[in-house]
Amino acid sequence: MMKELTYDTVIAGCGVGGLFTALHLPREQRILMISKEDVESCNSMLAQGGICVLLNDEDYDDYFEDTMRAGHYENRRESVDIMLRSSRSVIDQLLAYGVDFARNSDGTLAYTREGAHSRPRICFHEDTTGKEITTKLRQAVEKLPNVEIMEYTTMQDILVENGVCTGIVATARDGQVLHIHARDTVMATGGIGGRYEHSTNFRCLTGDALDISQKHGITLEHLDYVQIHPTVLYSEKPGRRFLISESTRGEGAILLNSRGQRFVNELLPRDVVAQTIFAEMEKEGSKHVWLSFAPIPEEEIRAHFPNILATCLEEGYDITKEPIPVVPAQHYFMGGVHVDSNSQTTMAHLYAVGETSCNGVHGKNRLASNSLLESMVFAQRAAQHIVQQRKEQNL
Repeated sequence: MMKELTYDTVIAGCGVGGLFTALHLPREQRILMISKEDVESCNSMLAQGGICVLLNDEDYDDYFEDTMRAGHYENRRESVDIMLRSSRSVIDQLLAYGVDFARNSDGTLAYTREGAHSRPRICFHEDTTGKEITTKLRQAVEKLPNVEIMEYTTMQDILVENGVCTGIVATARDGQVLHIHARDTVMATGGIGGRYEHSTNFRCLTGDALDISQKHGITLEHLDYVQIHPTVLYSEKPGRRFLISESTRGEGAILLNSRGQRFVNELLPRDVVAQTIFAEMEKEGSKHVWLSFAPIPEEEIRAHFPNILATCLEEGYDITKEPIPVVPAQHYFMGGVHVDSNSQTTMAHLYAVGETSCNGVHGKNRLASNSLLESMVFAQRAAQHIVQQRKEQNL
């Protein structure tokens, strides 16, 4: 059976990119959001370290250079500029939605540092920043009377008329085929980690938007730009790997080989650290290296990294007393569906945001904690462009 549905905008994906898009569309629009599994099975929920923010005007050049250097100077400079200049507004909005970022004793925002950052500029909530942000945004969306969310609904294709996107084809939980007609469509289906044996991503994230875009001749970009995160908890169990946040190294954790020797500067860009770990593993003939939290005071571990502490304890490791085995794994996709600075794809009325898209911010390698920020900055721009287009066409 096939069912016909009509909305003003349909958004495939319920991570921060999809949610932030919905929050910035007019309340008079009828909006449908779909989630391939339950709404919590998105990479946004898994982000640990935090979200970057431009500290002040004096920080602009350093933050810009940090992002460009990490991306091997293959970043789209216009996109980096947009992200940096929009960052404080995003943080202010998140605070207004009730996101509980860590604060100093005087009430100001506390900032942590991660690899390849020249200074601390990362807002965080313990070691579950993504969960905190995504949950608060979803709660805000769920209060909107004009937004409907369908879980266990998978985008299978897009609807196209005369070269223009007019919605999507999806399959509901019961197998029913849905033709969802919409003036504007936003693809926010996440990354490609589900295609890898070892990944920090949910298994359902299989790059669906890439296959659909390729089928319709929509431009893709940098499909080989895949980031390997240097530190996930080593395990021989099947399934998603547990990320050990880069902020642990930003706060002082060190990498050791099997002889207990430090072998790398832990604050180098992720790709450099991962390559060095692989080289050390090959030299030693080992399946992993070790991450030691010894330089971090125990009270700081318990306050800043409670989720990492608890998960490692479940696996039999007490990070307050011993190092843990870690290994690199697939983590993030810098390539994706090519979009412009308004998150438009090369097909009219079709947008892509978040890890699905490639707006060039990250270049060849993403700077730590730029992903949540980039997703929301360009999701807001997608919504604003949808609104502007409708105004210009008197709709």
